[in-house]
Amino acid sequence: MAIKENDGNITSDGTTILGGDCKAGVAAIIEALQSIKEDGIDRVPIQLVCTREEEIGLVGARNLDMDLIVAREGVVFDGNGPVSKLTVASPTYMSIEVNITGRSAHAGVEPEKGVSAIKIASDLINRLPQGRIDDTTTFNTGILEGGSVTNAVPEGALIKGEFRSQNHDTIEMLRSRVKDVVNETQLEFPDSNIELNFELDYETYSRTGFEPSVVRVINALETLGLKHKMIPSGGGSDGNIFISRGIDSAVIGTGSYNAHTVREYIVINELLDVARVCEQLLRK
Repeated sequence: MAIKENDGNITSDGTTILGGDCKAGVAAIIEALQSIKEDGIDRVPIQLVCTREEEIGLVGARNLDMDLIVAREGVVFDGNGPVSKLTVASPTYMSIEVNITGRSAHAGVEPEKGVSAIKIASDLINRLPQGRIDDTTTFNTGILEGGSVTNAVPEGALIKGEFRSQNHDTIEMLRSRVKDVVNETQLEFPDSNIELNFELDYETYSRTGFEPSVVRVINALETLGLKHKMIPSGGGSDGNIFISRGIDSAVIGTGSYNAHTVREYIVINELLDVARVCEQLLRK
């Protein structure tokens, strides 16, 4: 992948994502630490925590040994948009996996002896909600896999999806809806076997603006002449995990946009602001 500078932005060459989410945050933290060291400025004691596989369900944060963390406040550099954007709320995330077993048969000679797992999966998906459900709730079927050759009725299929909401009752309602759809589909295809699994990847949080971590960030922004905004997000971050584990945390922007697409970019001036804010947070 080639990285380019284009009209004050950092982009990829368009063949892949940039990975600025969240390399931008890591770069800003390193720059702030280096600047503090070069200037010989006293800084507050900190713990720097880098986690793996955040994008696939906050895996690194969920498996982090929290006994190693002595800090009670945290700032998570993983939001989109400018550093002045604080993520005020984030949803609960529930992942879904449905494994379907039908019965294979020769597609040209005796298809009537088969039970198509892909057909069952298609019927099941069509009964599930999709897209935006309400202001803080979404549902998505992201993966459908099945079959191996075109001349055989597919015996196996796999569905993977997710739903998110900031409302606990809505999470439970959607969980119940998925169970009902699976049970209804199983009754219609008695010669198949459908297995459903849920996994709670992370839970919702909300910030009032008076938490010590949030106040600390707001003060740093104001010192640099930046006006903060508190905006809810439909995405998750390690902040969901840290807050649920008792570490008061603020999630801030890193100057990156269009994450997870080949159109991803980082605004250079905003990335510099991220480093400046980080340095201000580190100053004693």
